[in-house]
Amino acid sequence: MVTLGYFHEGELRKGREGHDLRTPRNAHAAARLTRWGVSIIMLEPVAGDARGAQWLRAARTGGDGRDPEVVLEIRKTQLIQRGAEKTIYKFHVEPRLPDELSFLNTLAYNLWYVWDRDAVDLIRRIDRDLWDEVGHNAVAFLGALQPEKLEALARDESFLANMHRVKEHLENYLSGGTWFQKAAAERKDLRIAYFSAEFGLNECIRIYSGGLGMLAGDHLKSASDLGLPLVGVGLLYREGYFQQYLNIDGWQQETYPDNDFVNMPVSPVKGEGGGTLKITVTLPGREVFAEVWQVNVGRIHLYLLNANIEENTEDDREITAQLYGGDLHMRIKQEILLGIGGTRALHALGIPPTVVHMNEGHAAFQSLERIRCLMECEGLAFQEAREAMAPSNVFTTHTPVPAGNDEFPPDMIWPYFESYVTEHLGLTREEFLSLGRKNPFDPSENFGMTVLALRLSLHANGVSELHGQVSRRMWKAIWPEVPEEEIPIRHNTNGVHHASWISWDMSTLLDRYLGPRWLQNPDDPAVWERVAQIPYSEIWRTHERRRERLMAFSRISLHKQLIARGATMSEQDRAWEVLDPQALTIGFARRFATYKRATLLLRDPERLGAMLNDPKRPVQFIFAGKAHPHDNEGKDLIRKIISLSRRPAFRRRIVFLENYDMNTARYLVQGVDVWLNTPRRPLEASGTSGMKATFNGALNLSVLDGWWCEGFTPDNGWAIGGYEDYEDQAYQDEVESKALYQILESEVVPLFYDRGVDGLPRKWIDKMRNAFRNLCPVFNTHRMVKEYAERFYFSAYDLEQAFAPDGYARGKEQAAWKKNLYQRWPGVMVGKVEGPVGKGFEMGDSFPVHVPVALGKLEPDDVTVELYWGPLDVEGHLHQGRTMELQFTGEKRGSAHVFHSEVPCPRAGQYGFAVRVLPDTNRMKRKFEPGLIKWG
Repeated sequence: MVTLGYFHEGELRKGREGHDLRTPRNAHAAARLTRWGVSIIMLEPVAGDARGAQWLRAARTGGDGRDPEVVLEIRKTQLIQRGAEKTIYKFHVEPRLPDELSFLNTLAYNLWYVWDRDAVDLIRRIDRDLWDEVGHNAVAFLGALQPEKLEALARDESFLANMHRVKEHLENYLSGGTWFQKAAAERKDLRIAYFSAEFGLNECIRIYSGGLGMLAGDHLKSASDLGLPLVGVGLLYREGYFQQYLNIDGWQQETYPDNDFVNMPVSPVKGEGGGTLKITVTLPGREVFAEVWQVNVGRIHLYLLNANIEENTEDDREITAQLYGGDLHMRIKQEILLGIGGTRALHALGIPPTVVHMNEGHAAFQSLERIRCLMECEGLAFQEAREAMAPSNVFTTHTPVPAGNDEFPPDMIWPYFESYVTEHLGLTREEFLSLGRKNPFDPSENFGMTVLALRLSLHANGVSELHGQVSRRMWKAIWPEVPEEEIPIRHNTNGVHHASWISWDMSTLLDRYLGPRWLQNPDDPAVWERVAQIPYSEIWRTHERRRERLMAFSRISLHKQLIARGATMSEQDRAWEVLDPQALTIGFARRFATYKRATLLLRDPERLGAMLNDPKRPVQFIFAGKAHPHDNEGKDLIRKIISLSRRPAFRRRIVFLENYDMNTARYLVQGVDVWLNTPRRPLEASGTSGMKATFNGALNLSVLDGWWCEGFTPDNGWAIGGYEDYEDQAYQDEVESKALYQILESEVVPLFYDRGVDGLPRKWIDKMRNAFRNLCPVFNTHRMVKEYAERFYFSAYDLEQAFAPDGYARGKEQAAWKKNLYQRWPGVMVGKVEGPVGKGFEMGDSFPVHVPVALGKLEPDDVTVELYWGPLDVEGHLHQGRTMELQFTGEKRGSAHVFHSEVPCPRAGQYGFAVRVLPDTNRMKRKFEPGLIKWG
């Protein structure tokens, strides 16, 4: 589809009114339209409908009375330009496919094709060069095909047979049995909403920036494969994330090309009356409207909100202009639209969720909207609605850096919520602000989105085992009296959608030796054991083909970069000489944040140069990645790499690929021998790029951070350093850079070039096999999404169902009980422990303890009394504590109730215990509630 407008003297203001047809892309589009019988008419600046009607008639007839094979949708808008009012008529032009090819349009609007090999091959078969030119966008691809080509395809029996096979495959996929139908068929009313600020589905939909979006996109794809009843909710950004290019000095520059929605696989959702479905959210003094658009991701629907519509002011249209663009005020507005607007969109679509998964804190306001709905629809008070809603909330935190969690000053956020909170939630200013504060009683603390999500969610997790530990440490202030290891934040380690990232070559090889189950059940370890049957030669030749393709892609990309920078002809020609298809190739590609330490490798250029230019064992590096537009330190890291790569000793061995996107990522993870990752531990939450490389046979060389803490073994990759945490960052960089050089020189390079008489690096291939067997069954999103379902979604749904009957009577009861607890909790006191404390025991012994507990106005059934016990460290602190419940003996001593237990002595060593009182854990939805714990 193409959106056109008419304009004065060849000019048209860019943006919502249309496109400047003088740009190469749109001039090309205009030329295509003339082939469909549509003439592009340029009008003089004469206001009024007469000229507009004249232009429209000309467009409809092609200017000469011919009836074009197009579908027109007319929309009339007003444009003020140069002080004159004009009427702009807009229409969409769609190619009219021959009936025999109608399935291609269905395929183009379902992103299932991006991870199905046969579907992609079908499209590539039509025109491989055009497919690459349009950025693997099937909608734009069909729109760019000439009618003669389509007519020829409609008569091509071989192509039609291929297309019908793909059609049958898609139909079987959409209607076939799924894991969810087998695992949870009884939860037939489960509806999961997955909220995220970004989704990385394919490079043709630029609404992602990095790892968070990639994870969200892979989550939807695996949810589709597994048949989960899940929908995605996000924002449809006009510009998306920025495009990167480097100037002549190697300094990052940014451009923000518009997303052309009508040439993307997104469709407006129709509401009543046939118009696009719209929702509203309230901002200070006004209503903001947003259209609802839909993306099909296999079985999953992703709904995206677009505020760039005529009903809104110029400022409010900018809410969905850029991903992570603007200031704090823009961030508040985006997160209101995502959380509150996204929830309203689901209700307008008739699919109110029973479980909500927040992918990071950007969507935390959805919890307030769901509470509001319960209050208005069920007549609940705020605390009652909160108790009923929280069990069905799942929150995943991704950011181990405090600055990466959105916070807003109280005076900034309150105007946005004053009417919403006071009129609909019945809260005061301080009650509302306390929901987003670690210390609810500190009026100076900012309002944090992560804190809001944690307070209003029963289920919370980090994205790796180490990140779970870091998250518990970061947010323990919300539960100030709870031991760090018991903070209610668990972990579910990230994975990748294997079918989206594995190369065609490697996929074909695995099909031949593993059978189809590796694709259908990648989380089954037994499937991957068969990797041992693949001959060394076949694994290596398959991998070498991908490395050769990476070399070709890198040279072409570098040549284009140099032309764009205005490099000399000799510099441009040297692009064809970089990189050696036979050399050890190491990739580093990710966001250029300083903590990721992209230049750790460059600290000793002489040592690096000697390694790279060894005539018998050469090494080469390919870098890619973007720095945030406001991160000058990150940009300087890129500049340093470019500067080094221009030195004669490094010119052929170090390449930086501009504008890192999903397409570049695929070439890299499919073609490198080693994937390098050098974050400053423990600041990498998970990382997934190394997982993608693993599925393609690359080996990981990484700091023990994020997922690599769980994945690394000496026989499947390499670790830089150990599990040390440093206070002196400069010292850490020095130590770990030397460790990196040492590993490369003494282990990685020798192993790669240790070849037998057949030219095969058999010990290297053994590591590849071990990585396949050990890592692929674990670090995939099928395993990850199943864990979310079994550990979070299903239990969240069951709790939600338990609260719903009888007008949410259980929520009312729980709120009343908890209110009573908070009022009476100050009367709880733990007395002196009675028993042989301080004496020596032998291993295997146990000894009795009795603990008197004053409960005030509470009863023994209202509380749980526990021993928190375990070994003591050298400072006398409990280490890796365990819990044991004490039982009420029925005895009272004055106002105190006596509780009893036996303390075990499992092993030799120094042990200790403490006594604590909690609310009855059988009645609490989660064990720890802030403020409701009393230690002896």
